[in-house]
Amino acid sequence: MSENERGLVEAAAGAPFYTEERCYITELLNTPRCAEVSLAHCRVVAGETTQLHSLEVAERYVVQSGSGLMQLDDEPGFEIKPGDCVLIPPGCAQRVKNTGSDDLEFLCVCTPRFEPRHYENLERPDTPAL
Repeated sequence: MSENERGLVEAAAGAPFYTEERCYITELLNTPRCAEVSLAHCRVVAGETTQLHSLEVAERYVVQSGSGLMQLDDEPGFEIKPGDCVLIPPGCAQRVKNTGSDDLEFLCVCTPRFEPRHYENLERPDTPAL
């Protein structure tokens, strides 16, 4: 991602990368120059469940395609589908399971912007399946 003097932040040129969270991430906007927000495209393959985790920042998942089961804190999971927006407050335990036969894809908006230091892995060997 590069920035010019007039404030334009050019699109990320990098390819998606696989994370320990068990999903593919493509950073679309994440720069200190725009510290109030970040935007990423996320993809969870069919049958996969992301790592139970929390962030120190607020998140919003905007589902683009596929279907899934979203879990927040200790609540039972709820179905998500294209067009849904999931609001995830800071510090909330979360994970999502792809329940469909196609990839689950969503945009992730973080406020303020995501930084790796905001991520906390909450998964333990005895974490029950979703």
